[in-house]
Amino acid sequence: MITRFRRSSVAILTAAAVAVSSTLPTLAAERSRGGISLLRDAEAEALIADYTRPLLKAAGLGGATVQVKLVNDDTFNAFVADSRHIFVNAGAIIDSTTPNQLIGVLAHEIGHLAANHLAQLRSEIRRMQILSALAVLGGVAAGVAGGGGSAAGAFATGGMQIGQRGLLIYARENETAADQLALKYLAATGQSAKGMLETFQRFAEQQMFMSAHIDPYIQTHPLATDRIAMIDELARKSKAFDKPDDPALKARHDLVRAKFAAFTRNSQSVMRLYPPSDTSLAADYARAIVAYRFADPKSALTRMDALIKRSPNNPYFWELKGQILLETGKPREAVAPLRKAVALAPNAGPIRVLLGQALVGTGDGKLTDEAIAALTKGIGGDPDQPIGYRQLAIAYARKDNIAMADLASAQGSFASGDIETAKKYAIRAQEKLKTGSPAWLRADDIITYKIPR
Repeated sequence: MITRFRRSSVAILTAAAVAVSSTLPTLAAERSRGGISLLRDAEAEALIADYTRPLLKAAGLGGATVQVKLVNDDTFNAFVADSRHIFVNAGAIIDSTTPNQLIGVLAHEIGHLAANHLAQLRSEIRRMQILSALAVLGGVAAGVAGGGGSAAGAFATGGMQIGQRGLLIYARENETAADQLALKYLAATGQSAKGMLETFQRFAEQQMFMSAHIDPYIQTHPLATDRIAMIDELARKSKAFDKPDDPALKARHDLVRAKFAAFTRNSQSVMRLYPPSDTSLAADYARAIVAYRFADPKSALTRMDALIKRSPNNPYFWELKGQILLETGKPREAVAPLRKAVALAPNAGPIRVLLGQALVGTGDGKLTDEAIAALTKGIGGDPDQPIGYRQLAIAYARKDNIAMADLASAQGSFASGDIETAKKYAIRAQEKLKTGSPAWLRADDIITYKIPR
C-alpha cells in the first residue's frame, strides 16, 4: 500500500543530494514551509531496509537509528537531512533498473552520514557567513573612505562570491569523499559498484544536453565525467565488480519499481514501461494498480487474484487486494486478505494499520478490540503513521474510552506536525488519565514538547 502524507517538521538539506545540479542549491538546513510529501509503503521500505542494513554495518552505523524516507517526487534524487534520515525520491526507485544502481546511491548517502558531512557543512556555512559579513562591512568602509559607492559595491559583491564559491568547493569535496566511502562499503559487503558507475554515466549523458559552457565551480557536485573517471578506476579494482544481482532481490526490486511507477505516473507512461507484450509479474502488478487508480476496481481485483494465484505467499499482493476493497467501500471484505497479509509479514507496521482501518471501517463492535490491537501494534514500532492514530481514536471512542481517544488524537496530530492541536488533545487526555501512568506520560511528552527554532 502506498500512502501519502506531508510533514512540516522535516528539516531539508539538499546540498548532499546525489543528483547533478547546474544551479546553486540551498546550502542551509531549514524547515520545509510546505512540508515534504512522503510516501509510505511496506514493500518498498522492507526492500530498502535490506539494501541499507549491510552498508550501515560496514560504515560503523549498524547500531544507529537511521531511517530511509520515501519522497513523492519523480526526479532521480536522494539526500540526507540530518544524522538519522536518508530521503529517496520515488523517481530514483523507478529509474534504477537494477538493485545495484539504487544500492550505489544509498551507499553514497550513507557515506555522507558516516563522515558527518552535514555538521561540518553547517560549521563551514557559519564561517563563510562571517567572511561575507566582513566583506560587506569592508565595502561600507571603502565607500566611506573613498566616497565611491561602485567600488564599495564591488568589494562587497566580490567578498560574497568568494564565500559562495568556498562553500561550493567544500560541498564538492564532500561529494567526492562520499563517493569514495560508498565504494569502500560496497567492496566491504561484497557488492559491485557497477550500478553506481551506471548511475553516473546516465548523469553524464544528461549533462551533454546542458550548456556547453557549464562552470564546474558553480555546482555543488563534481561534473559527472570527473566522478565517472574516479569511480571507474576504483570500482574495477573490486573482486565483486562483475558480480550480478541476486535474482530474488532483482525480482523484488522489479515489483517495487512497477508499483511506484503505477502509483505515481500517468497511465500512458506506465503502459510504455509495461506494454501488453510484457507478461512478467511486475508488469501485471503495474497494470492491476493502473486499473485500480483509474476507476476500474473490478478489473483490478481480478488482476490481483491472478497475481495471488501466481505468488500466493507474497504479502504485498494480499495487502493491495485489501486496500482496493477498503478504498472502494468494502471494509468487511478487506479484512480477510489483510489478515493474510499480516500473517505473511507480521513486522510490517503499515499493513497492521491498514488491517486496523478495515476493522474499524466495518462498524462492527465485535471487531473493535482486534482493531485496537492491530493499530496499537502497527504504530508501536512505527509511530510515523498519522492515520493509525486517527483510527485508534475512533476505536477507543466506540469503547467510551475518551481519555485514550484524546491521547490517540494528540499523537496523530503530533505525527502530522500539527503541534498546537496535539497539545490541546494531550491536555484533555491528561486530565482524565491516571497521573504517572504510561499513557499520562505520553500525553505529558506532547504537552511539554518545544518546537525547535
